[in-house]
Parts: sequence; structure tokens; C-alpha cells
Amino acid sequence: MNKVELVSFEEEIADLFNKGKIRAPVHLYQGNENKIIEFFKRVKKNDWVFCSWRSHYQCLLKGVPREEVKNEILSGRSISLCFPKYKIYSSALVGGSLPIAVGTALSLKLRKEKGIMVYCFMGEMTSETGIAHECIKYSISHDLPIHFIIEDNEKSVCTDTRSTWKLKKLSYEGKNDKFITFYSYKSKWPHAGAGKRIQF
Repeated sequence: MNKVELVSFEEEIADLFNKGKIRAPVHLYQGNENKIIEFFKRVKKNDWVFCSWRSHYQCLLKGVPREEVKNEILSGRSISLCFPKYKIYSSALVGGSLPIAVGTALSLKLRKEKGIMVYCFMGEMTSETGIAHECIKYSISHDLPIHFIIEDNEKSVCTDTRSTWKLKKLSYEGKNDKFITFYSYKSKWPHAGAGKRIQF
């Protein structure tokens, strides 16, 4: 799936949400298409992908058919998209998917399964939580087959991550190594929804 197709999908979801066709929260991407497409070039079919409540792009890039993703969103599951067949899971809980991702990576190592990776996506505010620091530290110390992707869109609900923690630089900002990729992007969408107040 290319950049135009990704943007078109989110625009369609935004339109459906603003028309009241989706009766549950949605969290939309835009502005990071080039970066996430480039990153997914390393993700293979048998790899595992874990996400937060913003996971439309990951599902599409992991190979879940467009209409299948759309139907799940229309059914109210935008913030918890899970497609076991495609080895992709997301959680609406802040940091909820992180320990599951680490457990999956640990299982792969204990079983001595080669050539399979776990990729775990999170936002920049989540990356500053205790669960994120513990999961990342454990994974690095035990050399687990996992890579954490931190996406900084500067929209942590209604707060600014750097101001909240009084940090000029976030803990993993600038990281790009074996275990962590940190990147920033600007989105036209608010943290949740598509910019309109919807009355059902």
C-alpha cells in the first residue's frame, strides 16, 4: 500500500466518523506515511506487530485487506484492531500492548525461533511511562528479538509530553538503533476524532 492509498483510507474514515457512521472513537494518522512505509519494508509476514489505539496504517501495511480493516472500524473497534491471522494486535490501554509484545519476543527466544521479530509501536507520551521503560530495559538486557517504534506527534490527549515531564528532550528522542526507532511527525488530525463534534 502506498502513501496515496494510506491517506485516502484515513480521509474516508474521517468522513464516515464526521457523518456519524462510526459510533466509537477513532484515532487517525497523517503526515508519517513516508516514514512508516519505509519502516515496514523490514517487517516480514511472520513477524508480530503490536500497536496502540492508532493502528490503521500498521494493519494495512501488515497486509490486512482494506475492507476488512474498514469493517472493523465501522463496527466500533478502531482503537482495538486485532487480526490474529496477520499477527497484528492493538490495545486501547496506554502501554497495554507493550508487555504482551515483550512476552511474545521472550517466547520466540526461549523457543529458539529464528528469523521472526516483534515490532511494538507506541506514542511519545507512552514512551515516558514506567511500563515502557521497564519493557524496553528488559528487552535490551535480555537481547530479545523486539524493536520499539516511538511515534512523536506531539498530541498526548490534551497535554504536551515535554511540558508535562519538564523535558527539553524525551528519553528516547533521537534513538535509532537495534532496539528503538524514534521519529516525529505533524498530523492535521486531533488526538481523537476528525475535527468535528459528533452528536449521535
